[in-house]
Amino acid sequence: MSTSAAARRFFEDIWSEGRLDLVDELFAPEYVGHPSGLEETVLGPEGVREYIGRLREGFPDLIVTVDDQVAEDTKVATRWTARGTHDGELMGLDPTGRTATVTGITVQRVGAGGRIIEGWTNWDTLGMLRQLGVAPQTAGR
Repeated sequence: MSTSAAARRFFEDIWSEGRLDLVDELFAPEYVGHPSGLEETVLGPEGVREYIGRLREGFPDLIVTVDDQVAEDTKVATRWTARGTHDGELMGLDPTGRTATVTGITVQRVGAGGRIIEGWTNWDTLGMLRQLGVAPQTAGR
């Protein structure tokens, strides 16, 4: 599987479709993830399932769209947009019923076997919290 194909399946099959059964196929046992907003890393396929599962519980209708993707050698950078309705508990927040749209960028390193071995993600957490009405808007907005 190509580097970009593995990354695209991560967003389309696992994030958007909730196919957590594919995590073992797409992620190496030694996977290390570095998502923004967390002080700890995400370790191995089990950590990936737990992290994505928690976010999908908060946004059960979550859809992640790949907006742009660039791959070179063993790395792929993906610019994405996520949309969903906050209908479940998320990061200690009770459901608001509000929809949110956030953008982010993920850079992943893919091993020789086509499995993702490391990832770095930065996404607009504050923007999401503002859309949910749990963080103040900035002055002038």
